[in-house]
Amino acid sequence: MVYNRVETLDRTFAALADPTRRGLLARLADGPGTVSHLAAPLPISLVAVGKHLTVLERAGLVDRTRTGRTVVCTLHAQGLADAAGWLASYQRFWDDRIDSLHRYLIREHP
Repeated sequence: MVYNRVETLDRTFAALADPTRRGLLARLADGPGTVSHLAAPLPISLVAVGKHLTVLERAGLVDRTRTGRTVVCTLHAQGLADAAGWLASYQRFWDDRIDSLHRYLIREHP
């Protein structure tokens, strides 16, 4: 079970590593959109957008539904929640470092 979670996180972070895919997710955060709607502002082909959406779908970040010739994409936020949960597990680390820096600055520059 842990192995599947690691694979899922790997796919999620790999998908999020690309700025085009992050942009697609940002647009989908405003609501569902067709592939052509999502592709319209991008300087890449419809085929390239489709490939990016496939990566996002395999990472569990996007759902696609086909009605006839129209493909509608929706954000699947659970994948982002899983990644956010993993990142949150390191919150204590950063809080400790920031607290330490704060104490240092107060001592050195009262």
